[in-house]
Amino acid sequence: MERLLELIRNKYFLSVAAFIVWMLFFDKNDMLSQYEFRSEVNKLQEEKDFYERETATVKKDLNELNTNLNTAEKFAREKYFMKKDNEDVFVIIKEAPKD
Repeated sequence: MERLLELIRNKYFLSVAAFIVWMLFFDKNDMLSQYEFRSEVNKLQEEKDFYERETATVKKDLNELNTNLNTAEKFAREKYFMKKDNEDVFVIIKEAPKD
């Protein structure tokens, strides 16, 4: 017990303890801020990955559209529901299964 009191009264120990408490809780880069920053970085990384996949898909579609006229017609029919004058277009929407 006496050794613990000596440790607590030591000015170096008190300085180090105060510094650690300050850095963990009161500094602008405290532990909570670091956790929030890391969460935001992870979220932004997921968004970046999503947009990179979408960009790759769009580039592939663009390449197909530029190289083949039949692909352009198929794309217009599927994505924009375009049709020829003597055709009817039926849009089928699948409902989500009810649980």
